[in-house]
Amino acid sequence: MNYFIIIAMGIVFSLIFGKIYIPLLKRLHAGQSIREDGPKSHLVKSGTPTIGGIIFLTSVILTTLIAKNFKLSVVMILFSTLGFGLVGFIDDYIKVVKKRNLGLRAYQKLALQILVTVILLVYQYNSSNFQTDLYIPFLKDYYSFGWFYVPFILFVVVGTVNSVNLTDGLDGLSSSVTIIALGFFAVCSVKFNRPEIAFFCVALMGALIGFLFFNKYPAKVFMGDTGSLALGGAISAIAVLLNIPLILPIAGGIYFIETLSVIIQVISFKTRGKRVFLMSPLHHHFEHKGWHERKVVYVFCTVELILCVISYFILF
Repeated sequence: MNYFIIIAMGIVFSLIFGKIYIPLLKRLHAGQSIREDGPKSHLVKSGTPTIGGIIFLTSVILTTLIAKNFKLSVVMILFSTLGFGLVGFIDDYIKVVKKRNLGLRAYQKLALQILVTVILLVYQYNSSNFQTDLYIPFLKDYYSFGWFYVPFILFVVVGTVNSVNLTDGLDGLSSSVTIIALGFFAVCSVKFNRPEIAFFCVALMGALIGFLFFNKYPAKVFMGDTGSLALGGAISAIAVLLNIPLILPIAGGIYFIETLSVIIQVISFKTRGKRVFLMSPLHHHFEHKGWHERKVVYVFCTVELILCVISYFILF
């Protein structure tokens, strides 16, 4: 199967599953609660079905099965994707179905994320492809991280997962940015002669493109933590297995910038009692400046595309 067929399958399956799952989520009353302190324009979204990440997750699983893409690296990426997706699903289920506003507590969510990452590392350690060498982008060479590899990868994976989660705040934002990032990693996979990872990247790209039909403004469904944590798990696992996690702050620049805006906001408010941004994460700042959601998404996607092109030339 070629890449175009894989993408097409992902798109079609997401369109089909979207038609099935969205009415089901409505019947379960799995509606999103909107923060009162958020942008006022978002209040109209209250009740929009969430947990929509199951749409593209089901699509990518089915596409992978049909394509018979069962190599160890793909199994590891799928485990990371579905493992973090399960953590998000538990959180979403508690919040929107059981109607307990807090969902998982922060320490519970973090503990589960660390557990998934540790299992992934153990899995990687027991594979024949395990190595502690990481590709240094600007030097264009490999360097062994030795014993520091494990805590570093733990930090990278958990950090990336939560960064993608922070980016999921506008209709179609996280979906669109991740499609671009996956395109970059698909190209990297081909360049590093890892076609099985490239096939997974394009399968998830197709699934997200189909999901975007329902998730673009005005969204008919939100991906929820089920989807955003799963995407973070996929992106981080792909980068780790390609040995290029050091490129993530650039290739995943939008995720990084969104997280940095939250960190800056918190530190500034705690130390100076002043906010740097009108609201964080950064996409809400631009909303408060008067930008329409679609404009924010277009601009952020353009920036992400530029950062991925820069990352390509840094690597190759």
